[in-house]
Amino acid sequence: MSEPQNIWKHAISTAGVMIAFSVLGTIVLAYVFLTTKAPIAEAEREAKLKLLEQVLPASLHDNDLLKDTLPIAAGGELNNREATLAYRARLQGKPSAVILETIAPDGYSGDIKLLIAVKADGEIAGVRVLAHRETPGLGDYIDIAHGDWIKKNFDGQSLAKTVDDQWKVKKDGGSFDYMAGATITPRAVVKATHKALQYYAAHQQEIFASSELGAN
Repeated sequence: MSEPQNIWKHAISTAGVMIAFSVLGTIVLAYVFLTTKAPIAEAEREAKLKLLEQVLPASLHDNDLLKDTLPIAAGGELNNREATLAYRARLQGKPSAVILETIAPDGYSGDIKLLIAVKADGEIAGVRVLAHRETPGLGDYIDIAHGDWIKKNFDGQSLAKTVDDQWKVKKDGGSFDYMAGATITPRAVVKATHKALQYYAAHQQEIFASSELGAN
């Protein structure tokens, strides 16, 4: 057999081996994807539920929070950069609470993302910081991992309990505590939480009756 024929035969053989490995690799990847898809989805579901239960005790609902959701457009009083979901809680078929995502855009180091659960009567069940870039050891005390400031200040709060002009830190003449030397961060969280309560008060009926809701 001539040298060109040998080269051609070798090339065909090599290409065949590469194709076979590609096909085999695709089959393996497809198998791995299919066998891990359900466990991954379930793990994500459990993680999301644990997060929601940080602000809303399981005793306050008997429905599936992840299935009873409402799309909320970006912007408006909640200041979210993108569309979010409101998680609607019900107890024996009646509205019991809603969990909202909101952003405090005026943190010391930028956006502070919050998760806020508001009971049907307008009282706060819980507030948690989802993401922030506040100064470690100073402004990060708003995070439950670094202290109970957020629980002490917001659990049980409502528009009925604290009038509008008191939704400020004490330094500004309001009702909310703050840490000396770190006023900007709590000021932003108080303002965002207040706006979330006002949003709920304005849209309560729509939240539990609609399939979609704008942020304004």
